[in-house]
Amino acid sequence: QVQLVESGGGLVQAGGSLRLSCVASAGALSRFHMGWFRQAPGKEREFVACISWSGVSTYYRDSVKGRFTVSRDNAKNTVWLQMNSLKPEDTAVYYCAASFRAYSVRIEDYDYWGQGTQVSVSS
Repeated sequence: QVQLVESGGGLVQAGGSLRLSCVASAGALSRFHMGWFRQAPGKEREFVACISWSGVSTYYRDSVKGRFTVSRDNAKNTVWLQMNSLKPEDTAVYYCAASFRAYSVRIEDYDYWGQGTQVSVSS
């Protein structure tokens, strides 16, 4: 089993920045495409960003394009989500996920999930 450990969430004012990290166990990161999802209270979990296994391809939901950047370093078994110009509507629990089967925006295509980290943006 692959374990994903997330960190970096917190409280920030609108316009501020946070950097989320996700570390995979046992040097397994390079086997997987990686994704970030978020879930606000009372809402469905939604796709935020993903990055291919090689790190050369990325994809973002429209509302975060130009503000968020996903990156990875397979040698460090780590994927990051850099979040700039944060808005109150970005407030959610953010989840790191790993997909063996596909480079995907779909929740059902991911095999492993982190515990989630809270991001709160005040207005």
